[in-house]
Amino acid sequence: MTTQSFIRPIVWVHGDCLSPQGPALQAYPGAPAIWVWDDALLEEWRISLKRIVFIYECLLELPVVIRRGDVASEVLTFAREHTADGIVTAFSPSPRFRAICDRLRHEVPVAVLPVEPFLAYTGRLDLRRFSRYWATAEKYAFGQKPLFDDR
Repeated sequence: MTTQSFIRPIVWVHGDCLSPQGPALQAYPGAPAIWVWDDALLEEWRISLKRIVFIYECLLELPVVIRRGDVASEVLTFAREHTADGIVTAFSPSPRFRAICDRLRHEVPVAVLPVEPFLAYTGRLDLRRFSRYWATAEKYAFGQKPLFDDR
């Protein structure tokens, strides 16, 4: 994680932190922000239309410019358009996220801000379908048992 400070940053919003209260948006309110639909990921994971619509509805509540294509290329182009001195984003455990950050850092400093964990769980989670993820995660979300436990 980086605690670097910038004067003219852009904010990169990604799928692991789609909240208006995300640390990057909170640290730099008013900074230009971008979301990139990752064509390769959408194809590889076969993301359903229902999930795409859900993500899009989340994006409508955020102050972001929406683009699509190669994430690193689009974020770097956006940074150049705004003569940014850095890119600020929220942490993600994804190996794909780390690879994108490595590409970005070749051209622009990147600050990765910590995210308060949604749940305290260290086991394996299936992130391809929300229902499978939630079947495990709901028992640990927000550090407590679910309100309605039918088991």
